[in-house]
Amino acid sequence: MSYISFPGLGIEPFHIDEIAFRIFGRPVAWYGLLITCGMILAVLYALHIRKYEGISSDDIIDLGFLVIVFGVLGARLYYVIFKWDNYLVTDAGNFIKNLTETLKNVIAVWEGGLAIYGGIIAGILTAFFFARKRKFKFIKLLDILAPCVWIGQVIGRWGNFINMEAYGAETTLPWRMGILYSYMDTGIATGVWDVEKYVHPTFLYESLWNLTALILVFVFYKKKKFDGQFCSFYFIWYGFGRMLIEGLRTDSLMLGNLRISQGVGFVSLILGIALTVYFTRKSQKEKIEVESDYSPVYAGINDDTADEAEDRKTEE
Repeated sequence: MSYISFPGLGIEPFHIDEIAFRIFGRPVAWYGLLITCGMILAVLYALHIRKYEGISSDDIIDLGFLVIVFGVLGARLYYVIFKWDNYLVTDAGNFIKNLTETLKNVIAVWEGGLAIYGGIIAGILTAFFFARKRKFKFIKLLDILAPCVWIGQVIGRWGNFINMEAYGAETTLPWRMGILYSYMDTGIATGVWDVEKYVHPTFLYESLWNLTALILVFVFYKKKKFDGQFCSFYFIWYGFGRMLIEGLRTDSLMLGNLRISQGVGFVSLILGIALTVYFTRKSQKEKIEVESDYSPVYAGINDDTADEAEDRKTEE
């Protein structure tokens, strides 16, 4: 049995079962329910802001379905690649059995193991091909998807909280999260062994960080100044936050001595800055071109008006 507490905030130890309920004997986890709620809210929000981009609700629903399916597959594939040794089966018998068991492990999303970066990459690729197929401006779709991803992340991180995962190193800060593991002998009851530690609630840090960005998008989406604005903002905000928060975690995916998520976060930050500069300049250039196209027309009208005024003066 495991317990969570926030002693610095006066919250005593409590337990949350990872399983919300069962359907025909099969468990339904809180994590899965939260992810599903995040997906539903993301689609609803996309339906709300699609009017600012001139995209129909039917197209958003189609895009949402495809992004969810391929996003989950991408998140799973990304996670499995960097933890391949945990999923590769070599002792099931012959080659066919080893391959079958390995494939079962790879697709077993219900057993946990998703990485957000894989989902983002798969979602971007899905939006790209969808835009080409439906003749949409690709970057407009990314501006819609950016806050939708944040919605999923804000809610999904609470699934990590329930599962008691994705927490940070030990700390003595007032908002520290206590984790208590209790063990009891299954034979003759000889007592209970408790192991407790106090850690950074990094799930909460990331959820609040993303919620702040989401509120900013809610407020300023109507005032969008150029295509690509919120897509770029996502890469900057999330990349910077993930790069910092990941440094506090103890369960990061590693590549040698490098925390993979920190490296990807840094790349995301640089990419977001570069995209912001690019899209800003592109928008300014397009604005100048539009103004130059209209100026001769207005100039001609003004000239004609001046000539007519001069003619009337002469007649008088």
